[in-house]
Amino acid sequence: MSALTYKRTNVYEKADEKLLKEIFDYSEGYKVFLDEGKTEREACAWAKEAAIKNGYKPFKFGQKLSKGDKVYYDNRGKNLYLIKVGNANVAEDGIRILASHIDSPRIDFKQVPLYESDGIAFAKTHYYGGIRKYQWAAVPLALHGAVALKNGSVIDVKVGEDDNDPVFYISDLLPHLAAKQNAKPLGEGLGGEDLNIWLGNIPYTAANDEKDKTVKENLLKILNEKYGMAEEDFLSAELCVVPAFKAKDIGFDRALLGAYGHDDRVCSYPAFTALFDEKSDEHTVMVILADKEEIGSEGTTGMQCALFADLIDEIARSFDTTSAAIRANSKCLSADVNAGYDPNFPEVCEKLNSAYVSCGAGITKFTGSRGKGGSNDADAEFIGFLRKIFDENGVIWQTGEMGKVDVGGGGTVAKYIANMNIDTIDIGVPVISMHSPFELVSKADVYEVYLAFRAFVK
Repeated sequence: MSALTYKRTNVYEKADEKLLKEIFDYSEGYKVFLDEGKTEREACAWAKEAAIKNGYKPFKFGQKLSKGDKVYYDNRGKNLYLIKVGNANVAEDGIRILASHIDSPRIDFKQVPLYESDGIAFAKTHYYGGIRKYQWAAVPLALHGAVALKNGSVIDVKVGEDDNDPVFYISDLLPHLAAKQNAKPLGEGLGGEDLNIWLGNIPYTAANDEKDKTVKENLLKILNEKYGMAEEDFLSAELCVVPAFKAKDIGFDRALLGAYGHDDRVCSYPAFTALFDEKSDEHTVMVILADKEEIGSEGTTGMQCALFADLIDEIARSFDTTSAAIRANSKCLSADVNAGYDPNFPEVCEKLNSAYVSCGAGITKFTGSRGKGGSNDADAEFIGFLRKIFDENGVIWQTGEMGKVDVGGGGTVAKYIANMNIDTIDIGVPVISMHSPFELVSKADVYEVYLAFRAFVK
């Protein structure tokens, strides 16, 4: 083919035995992170522990940074900042930023969740992020989270992941009785108030009072014995229901990887491992593992929080410069996933401008919906800058939009960072069945994103 034409490269087509081994070995570490970090709390703790092993120290506001410092800032256990101070003049060179998020769509317990109906104990829920509700019924579910007791202690909860653990369940209708449900639009097959979690079935027969011989009372007895909890403690709890699936290789050739939470741990894992593995020390690098992206990046742990600007202020103060100077010269990869082209559903994608599985890291110039609404539309010069870096370092990459024009859309943290006068673009792994309980990616794409991030911070 002429050098004047453009064609995507399938990573597996060019992979020799050495590259194939690197791809598959890297995915094994990623699978561990997926299985042990199913919530933002767990992912934050996992990455923080990895940072400490790599020599990162806790940062406190007011602390002066020096060249060569490696620090982390743990924001409420759900948002992590990793900073490596380089040798270059930060006022002129800026910061190389990798911004990903570690929250994923899920189902949360309500604050007053427990009730009993016709001999079954249930929990009421409120879903988090953009899910297709029907996909969460009739699959094994695990319970993760934290309970803050009045005495100030916090109890970690994880039930459903060990082989000997029970799992939890959302019921759906059998096809024999689902005629009316089948007539509904797909998105209305299960409503938000239908996502009630099955918790138990045995009544508390040892109760002295007949009114306490209930399944709910037995459940409260179990929770009190195991965690020291009373029903009131749910008021100060964050309990999340996530799929109980483990990350698994997909297909006879094991080229693909299925798991819950690829969006966006499939970009957060390459971000912090690239930081740890890249030993060059020219640039100052910041890796952000953000929370709340799936609900608009709001709150104290989301990217709209002032903490991001505050940390840049601290870097500026340490080197007697201004935050404005640092931001004007900084560059950011908003590390988030894109919709992979699915041959089973070609009608929602425009083939020339889709991200394809196993064709490398996917750059998304703009997100948003309809006329690019709500998007950071990166400029051509920044893309040209990245093309040079990636090509010089042998990174396989592609571009892709989020489906056909006017079919749908989505957003990332990119616009919040770009609004601070920082060149920003979205880049990540193409995902099949995004936001489902079991998403699919290519191991090759995960590895190429890792290589892209290493090249960027190098």
